[in-house]
Amino acid sequence: MRPDHVSGTEKADASRERQRILVVTAVAVTAKVFLLGYLEALGHRYDVTLICADPDEELATSLPPNVSLCSVDIRRSISPWRDLLALLKIVWIVRETGFSMIHSVTPKAGLLAQLAGWWCGIELRVHTFTGQVWVTRRGLFRSLLKTIDQLIAKCATHLLADSASQKDFLVAEGVVAMDRVGVLGAGSISGVDVERFRPNSEVRQKLRHELGFADDDVLALFVGRLNRDKGVLDLVSAFVRISERIPKLALLLVGPDEGRLAGEIAQLSAGNSRLRLLGGTPCPENYMVAADFFCLPSYREGFGSVVIEAAACGIPAMASAIYGLSDAVEDGRSGVLHPPRDILAMALLMERFAVDREWRESLGVYAKYRARTLFASQVLLDAQMAFVEQLMRHETEGGASR
Repeated sequence: MRPDHVSGTEKADASRERQRILVVTAVAVTAKVFLLGYLEALGHRYDVTLICADPDEELATSLPPNVSLCSVDIRRSISPWRDLLALLKIVWIVRETGFSMIHSVTPKAGLLAQLAGWWCGIELRVHTFTGQVWVTRRGLFRSLLKTIDQLIAKCATHLLADSASQKDFLVAEGVVAMDRVGVLGAGSISGVDVERFRPNSEVRQKLRHELGFADDDVLALFVGRLNRDKGVLDLVSAFVRISERIPKLALLLVGPDEGRLAGEIAQLSAGNSRLRLLGGTPCPENYMVAADFFCLPSYREGFGSVVIEAAACGIPAMASAIYGLSDAVEDGRSGVLHPPRDILAMALLMERFAVDREWRESLGVYAKYRARTLFASQVLLDAQMAFVEQLMRHETEGGASR
């Protein structure tokens, strides 16, 4: 075929190959935990650049060849001078490379990326809301953080929330209009890898044995960053309240001690040997298959991906009745929701989970079905790529008509 005689399909493919997408997140761990599948799928169709702070070798080697990596010092905390420098660097990268679309995830990355995209005239500027830090704040600081989300919304051309209830919250709080924000599929930012998170009786038995628990012990599990907003101290208090009455119950806390709560946890638990502070792990799925029910008593969550990961392992959840978690847990079917900060309600639910095996296991059966049906990573990835393809197709058609 002569070079000057190219089919319509080949023209579309060539045009699409020239399109570039910039993905921006504040920290490397967000990309590693939530975005690798999305980046890989994008990389099959577009030239992709990922910007994050302090990318490590693990992230660099896990990216496909057609996804390039740039380091920008994006701080999660407010740092005016460093934030300005980060903004200018992103602007420089955008102008040097030229992108058809910018997609940001996490608040600080959203602010800088959307400002840079607006400044440089990028026509497709997408931001995904994954939870609002300001929910638990008060006074001027809350107003400032909320204003940042409002500014992100004004600069972006397209907005997503990772849960329907988060979308409703953003609309009710006046951050964004109802018709300007969408939700892909049933929600979540990346879904759950159902091959990784699945029941495994061998791992269950091995880990329980290593931890010194019998087959008939009932293990409650928390996995996540240990900080106050996760409600960890409330969970410990609830456990301590009933642990003497139910000696077969144990509580495992798995995750980095971000809030430096170890001392307070030790004080609350008074040396209770049934409470284990186990630190971080690269294999949370092992603890999930070893557990009997999952606990997430957070004060704020955009969605609660860890809940559906546990659910895919057949583990039901006991979680706060807040936006985000109300999408991750179908109350009364895949788990149970309780009022946030309500230690008595949590204690009573832990007791029922511990003593009512038939009820607990029936919740787990449905939790697994629901996670694998609604939240399998491929389901969400298909929705993400359909969303991007539609935007990029319209951008291409618009460019051709100009």
